[in-house]
Amino acid sequence: MKKLFATLAILLFTSSLVLAQSDEEKATILKVGDNLPSFNFELTKGKINNISDYKGKLILINLFATWCPPCNEELPVMQKDIWDKYKDNKNFALFVFGREEGWEKLNNFKVQKGFTFPILPDVDRSIFSKFAKSFIPRNFLIDENGKIIYESVGYSPDEFKKLEDVIAAHLNK
Repeated sequence: MKKLFATLAILLFTSSLVLAQSDEEKATILKVGDNLPSFNFELTKGKINNISDYKGKLILINLFATWCPPCNEELPVMQKDIWDKYKDNKNFALFVFGREEGWEKLNNFKVQKGFTFPILPDVDRSIFSKFAKSFIPRNFLIDENGKIIYESVGYSPDEFKKLEDVIAAHLNK
Protein backbone atom coordinates (compact mmCIF):
# COMPACT_ATOMS: atom_id res chain seq x y z
CA MET A 1 0.00 0.00 0.00
CA LYS A 2 2.82 2.41 0.88
CA LYS A 3 4.53 1.57 -2.40
CA LEU A 4 1.32 2.31 -4.33
CA PHE A 5 0.87 5.61 -2.49
CA ALA A 6 4.49 6.61 -3.17
CA THR A 7 4.12 5.71 -6.85
CA LEU A 8 0.91 7.74 -7.14
CA ALA A 9 2.54 10.71 -5.39
CA ILE A 10 5.48 10.61 -7.81
CA LEU A 11 3.15 10.38 -10.81
CA LEU A 12 1.06 13.30 -9.56
CA PHE A 13 4.16 15.44 -8.95
CA THR A 14 5.63 14.58 -12.35
CA SER A 15 2.39 15.29 -14.20
CA SER A 16 2.07 18.66 -12.44
CA LEU A 17 5.57 19.58 -13.64
CA VAL A 18 4.70 18.57 -17.19
CA LEU A 19 1.49 20.63 -17.07
CA ALA A 20 3.35 23.65 -15.69
CA GLN A 21 5.98 23.30 -18.42
CA SER A 22 3.34 23.08 -21.14
CA ASP A 23 1.51 26.15 -19.71
CA GLU A 24 4.81 28.03 -19.80
CA GLU A 25 5.43 26.93 -23.38
CA LYS A 26 1.91 27.95 -24.44
CA ALA A 27 2.45 31.37 -22.85
CA THR A 28 5.60 32.00 -24.91
CA ILE A 29 5.10 33.66 -28.28
CA LEU A 30 8.74 34.16 -29.38
CA LYS A 31 11.42 31.49 -29.10
CA VAL A 32 15.10 31.05 -29.90
CA GLY A 33 15.61 31.40 -33.65
CA ASP A 34 12.74 33.84 -34.14
CA ASN A 35 13.31 37.38 -35.37
CA LEU A 36 12.84 40.23 -32.96
CA PRO A 37 9.60 42.04 -33.82
CA SER A 38 9.63 45.77 -34.40
CA PHE A 39 8.25 47.95 -31.63
CA ASN A 40 8.50 51.48 -30.31
CA PHE A 41 9.27 52.41 -26.73
CA GLU A 42 10.10 55.44 -24.63
CA LEU A 43 13.78 55.51 -23.77
CA THR A 44 13.18 58.65 -21.74
CA LYS A 45 9.83 60.24 -21.06
CA GLY A 46 8.54 61.61 -24.36
CA LYS A 47 11.46 60.29 -26.49
CA ILE A 48 10.30 57.46 -28.74
CA ASN A 49 12.78 54.91 -30.09
CA ASN A 50 12.34 51.82 -32.22
CA ILE A 51 14.09 48.62 -31.23
CA SER A 52 15.46 48.43 -34.80
CA ASP A 53 17.61 51.47 -33.90
CA TYR A 54 19.75 48.98 -31.95
CA LYS A 55 20.33 46.49 -34.76
CA GLY A 56 24.02 45.60 -34.84
CA LYS A 57 24.17 45.31 -31.04
CA LEU A 58 23.63 42.39 -28.69
CA ILE A 59 20.32 43.31 -27.04
CA LEU A 60 19.03 41.94 -23.75
CA ILE A 61 15.33 42.53 -23.12
CA ASN A 62 14.01 41.82 -19.63
CA LEU A 63 10.28 41.82 -18.94
CA PHE A 64 9.31 42.24 -15.29
CA ALA A 65 6.96 43.88 -12.78
CA THR A 66 7.86 45.73 -9.58
CA TRP A 67 5.52 43.52 -7.50
CA CYS A 68 7.02 40.21 -8.77
CA PRO A 69 9.20 38.39 -6.16
CA PRO A 70 11.35 36.45 -8.70
CA CYS A 71 11.84 39.68 -10.66
CA ASN A 72 13.03 41.41 -7.51
CA GLU A 73 15.45 38.56 -6.93
CA GLU A 74 16.77 38.70 -10.50
CA LEU A 75 17.21 42.46 -11.05
CA PRO A 76 19.99 43.01 -8.46
CA VAL A 77 21.92 40.20 -10.17
CA MET A 78 21.19 41.85 -13.53
CA GLN A 79 22.68 45.08 -12.15
CA LYS A 80 25.80 43.49 -10.69
CA ASP A 81 26.64 40.70 -13.11
CA ILE A 82 25.49 42.12 -16.45
CA TRP A 83 24.88 45.89 -16.42
CA ASP A 84 27.90 46.88 -14.33
CA LYS A 85 30.06 44.67 -16.53
CA TYR A 86 28.77 45.64 -20.01
CA LYS A 87 27.14 49.09 -19.69
CA ASP A 88 30.10 50.74 -21.45
CA ASN A 89 30.30 48.16 -24.23
CA LYS A 90 29.14 49.88 -27.43
CA ASN A 91 28.01 46.50 -28.79
CA PHE A 92 25.54 45.84 -25.95
CA ALA A 93 22.12 47.23 -25.03
CA LEU A 94 19.89 46.35 -22.08
CA PHE A 95 16.21 47.26 -21.85
CA VAL A 96 14.12 46.33 -18.82
CA PHE A 97 10.40 46.82 -19.39
CA GLY A 98 7.97 47.16 -16.50
CA ARG A 99 4.80 45.35 -17.48
CA GLU A 100 1.70 47.50 -16.82
CA GLU A 101 3.76 50.16 -15.03
CA GLY A 102 4.43 53.80 -15.85
CA TRP A 103 7.33 56.21 -15.47
CA GLU A 104 6.52 57.45 -11.96
CA LYS A 105 6.29 53.99 -10.40
CA LEU A 106 9.32 52.69 -12.32
CA ASN A 107 11.49 55.72 -11.52
CA ASN A 108 10.64 55.43 -7.81
CA PHE A 109 11.40 51.69 -7.93
CA LYS A 110 14.71 52.32 -9.72
CA VAL A 111 15.83 54.93 -7.17
CA GLN A 112 14.69 52.83 -4.20
CA LYS A 113 16.60 49.76 -5.45
CA GLY A 114 19.67 51.68 -6.67
CA PHE A 115 19.46 50.38 -10.24
CA THR A 116 21.27 52.29 -12.98
CA PHE A 117 20.11 50.35 -16.05
CA PRO A 118 17.19 51.54 -18.21
CA ILE A 119 13.83 50.59 -16.69
CA LEU A 120 11.13 51.52 -19.17
CA PRO A 121 7.33 51.52 -19.12
CA ASP A 122 5.11 49.03 -20.90
CA VAL A 123 1.86 50.40 -19.48
CA ASP A 124 -0.49 48.58 -21.86
CA ARG A 125 1.56 45.36 -22.30
CA SER A 126 2.09 46.24 -25.97
CA ILE A 127 5.74 45.18 -25.76
CA PHE A 128 5.20 42.20 -23.46
CA SER A 129 2.42 40.87 -25.72
CA LYS A 130 4.87 40.58 -28.63
CA PHE A 131 6.95 38.12 -26.59
CA ALA A 132 4.56 36.23 -24.32
CA LYS A 133 1.06 35.88 -22.91
CA SER A 134 2.04 35.41 -19.26
CA PHE A 135 4.81 34.57 -16.78
CA ILE A 136 7.57 36.92 -15.63
CA PRO A 137 10.44 37.57 -15.37
CA ARG A 138 11.48 36.83 -18.93
CA ASN A 139 14.75 37.45 -20.72
CA PHE A 140 15.32 37.55 -24.46
CA LEU A 141 18.83 37.92 -25.87
CA ILE A 142 18.96 39.12 -29.46
CA ASP A 143 22.04 38.97 -31.67
CA GLU A 144 23.34 41.68 -33.97
CA ASN A 145 21.18 40.42 -36.84
CA GLY A 146 17.94 40.58 -34.86
CA LYS A 147 17.62 36.85 -34.06
CA ILE A 148 16.68 35.62 -30.60
CA ILE A 149 19.61 33.52 -29.38
CA TYR A 150 18.54 32.95 -25.77
CA GLU A 151 15.24 32.99 -23.91
CA SER A 152 14.35 32.27 -20.30
CA VAL A 153 11.27 32.33 -18.10
CA GLY A 154 11.39 32.81 -14.33
CA TYR A 155 14.50 33.26 -12.28
CA SER A 156 17.02 30.78 -10.96
CA PRO A 157 20.72 31.41 -10.35
CA ASP A 158 21.65 28.50 -12.66
CA GLU A 159 19.51 29.77 -15.53
CA PHE A 160 20.80 33.32 -15.07
CA LYS A 161 24.38 32.02 -15.17
CA LYS A 162 23.62 30.46 -18.57
CA LEU A 163 22.44 33.86 -19.79
CA GLU A 164 25.63 35.49 -18.48
CA ASP A 165 27.73 32.85 -20.26
CA VAL A 166 25.97 33.42 -23.59
CA ILE A 167 26.45 37.20 -23.27
CA ALA A 168 30.14 36.81 -22.37
CA ALA A 169 30.80 34.38 -25.22
CA HIS A 170 29.05 36.66 -27.68
CA LEU A 171 30.72 39.92 -26.62
CA ASN A 172 34.18 38.42 -26.14
CA LYS A 173 34.47 36.92 -29.66
